[in-house]
Amino acid sequence: MKEAHHKADEKTYKFGMVIDLDKCTGCGACMVACMAENNLPFRKDNSDRLRSNLWMRVYKISNGRSFPDLDISFIPRPCQHCEGHGHHAATPCVSVCPATATDYSHETGIVSQVYTRCFGCRYCMAACPYHVRVFNWWDPTWPKGMSKYLNPDVSVRMRGVVEKCSFCYHRYQRAKNKAYAEERRELHEDEYQTACTQACPAGAITFGDLKNPEHKVYKLKKSPYAFRLLEKLGTNPKIYYVSTRDWVRKAGDVYLGKEGKDVTHA
Repeated sequence: MKEAHHKADEKTYKFGMVIDLDKCTGCGACMVACMAENNLPFRKDNSDRLRSNLWMRVYKISNGRSFPDLDISFIPRPCQHCEGHGHHAATPCVSVCPATATDYSHETGIVSQVYTRCFGCRYCMAACPYHVRVFNWWDPTWPKGMSKYLNPDVSVRMRGVVEKCSFCYHRYQRAKNKAYAEERRELHEDEYQTACTQACPAGAITFGDLKNPEHKVYKLKKSPYAFRLLEKLGTNPKIYYVSTRDWVRKAGDVYLGKEGKDVTHA
């Protein structure tokens, strides 16, 4: 995914997501789709968060009240693909990586991860305020015969490296090759979609070019109910969330109430 700076005449994108939290049911289909698409190994007890290796996690939060005023929300959290303020050094993980194993793509707006360059210092994990990066403590293993079902478009990572959500970048490459073969520069909105977007049974995840007025994400991100996680940090993430519930939007920026306590309980 590492690439040279784009040429001035190349088509550029700003891929991102809008996730409707009022639609999300917390079913976890996005997590399963992500694992299957990106060759993520699973363990006997994958609920053990200290040992599981997930690029997409779904968190459960509440408004902290008792029944009948209790309200629940689920927050799917992939890599936020932070942009900073127009300069790649402002992306927290990119600015601290001594091996340049992660970089910000000016062509796609995607924060890449080059596994063969990573030597496992985990500076990027410490710098990421969203905890989206995971470290491989073990070599990946699959039950007998399951290795035949691995995705040939995605490399299997070795132990000792950090990995994360890539917005299914291999799908972008496939769509780009198809467009090139058809002598097109523009990608259609439905040509490049992430696995989690397609797997969501509630249609809560929308993916596309955030700067293209014809794409759904462009319109959805302008909703008065749209917000981004920890937006006050200035990381400028490309994952937007939408919720009509005020307490959910406040929780996205870790709002503290009058008593100085978090309004939610994870």
